[in-house]
Amino acid sequence: MSSGAGPQYCVAPGGVVTGELTVPGDKSISHRALMLGGIAEGETEITGFLAGEDCLATLRALQALGVRIERPRPQTVRVSGRGLEGLTGAAAPLDMGNAGTAMRLFMGLLAPQAFDSTLIGDESLMRRPMERVAEPLRLMGADIRTHEGRPPVEIHGTPKLRAIDYALPVASAQVKSAVLLAGLRAFGRTRVTEPAPARDHTERMLSAFGVEVLREGSSVAIEGGQRLTATSVAVPADFSSAAFFLVAGCLAAEHGLLLRNVGVNPTRTGLLEMLRLMGADIRVHTPRQASQPGGEPTADIEVRKSRLKGIRVPESLVPLSIDEFPAFFIAAAVAEGETLVRGALELRVKESDRLAAMAQGLSVLGVENQLLEDGLWIRGGAALGGGTIESHGDHRIAMAFAVAGLAASGTIEIRDVANVATSFPGFLEIARSAGLQIESA
Repeated sequence: MSSGAGPQYCVAPGGVVTGELTVPGDKSISHRALMLGGIAEGETEITGFLAGEDCLATLRALQALGVRIERPRPQTVRVSGRGLEGLTGAAAPLDMGNAGTAMRLFMGLLAPQAFDSTLIGDESLMRRPMERVAEPLRLMGADIRTHEGRPPVEIHGTPKLRAIDYALPVASAQVKSAVLLAGLRAFGRTRVTEPAPARDHTERMLSAFGVEVLREGSSVAIEGGQRLTATSVAVPADFSSAAFFLVAGCLAAEHGLLLRNVGVNPTRTGLLEMLRLMGADIRVHTPRQASQPGGEPTADIEVRKSRLKGIRVPESLVPLSIDEFPAFFIAAAVAEGETLVRGALELRVKESDRLAAMAQGLSVLGVENQLLEDGLWIRGGAALGGGTIESHGDHRIAMAFAVAGLAASGTIEIRDVANVATSFPGFLEIARSAGLQIESA
């Protein structure tokens, strides 16, 4: 766990949020646009790119693999693709920083290359499990080694992979994406079957780059050997970043808060349904369908202060909202009555054990809760106190408790917030502009 060193947030109690804002670009889509652009033929232009540390780690790794990348503007990236066989071995281990998505997707991208690679990361990432990605890749013939299931990940390139028909044990967009990326250079048809819907950004983007993606019920399949053609990718605002302000609006937007151009991919928006089940006043204004095949739908979302009530979260919504639970748990702490989340074991292996970290922080604020093996029970409705929160270096834990200040009666200090920059550069400024009384120390 983190020592609590480094920058902190100090959040004064109360406040009102209002106006309109746009959060930065989607992290998941930015990662994938860079990777597919790197193995496409031609120049791919990415607009709305998330210039956070996670995505910049992917950018630097691709440059180390021989891909030419230009950034004429902070949110605009031009990627000169090298084609499926054009990457070259890096001279040193590829440092993924805090980006679990990058490490797991690079495992699939690099497994069929003609060279060896080593993937490393920061202290947090080096503790995260990688075997669930390595196992299906090994079934394809890949030579991948982890250290007791964790990084560093050593990949001995195996250019002649074989296609597999793989049933995911649990819904995971990262495992699905890694297998599909490896399948681009496998012999035959690679098929992945999901037990429940997970994010489909990879399938959508493969289609945008000209790959024929076959959808068969709960399965997705591709034929190996297909070439990718460069394209333009418009990255929408990140729903997972918008989530904190959706909850902030439920707590304190008397006159409404409008979030612009948010990605509303249906495999990502479980939080909307959960908040509505709690009684939230949320309006999605006319979703705009993507102008290109494989693109992402977007919409403006308006939220107003709402009287929330506790719910039992349907387990079908859990994989559609896995990254939004830290924000959701703050809503549950304010809602009247009991909220129960089960089937969320995935939260144990994020940047921190998010179930334990949220339970610990809620206890500091005086919120009655019970930590479960695969979830959390919360009794909400009582006034939130103040106190010192350990974020454990997890950006989403830090931002969630920043939002809690809107409903608190005392000052909240949040330790170890440096990693907020990995996914949400400019969070402090945007939070202040919306009305949160937050300072950095």
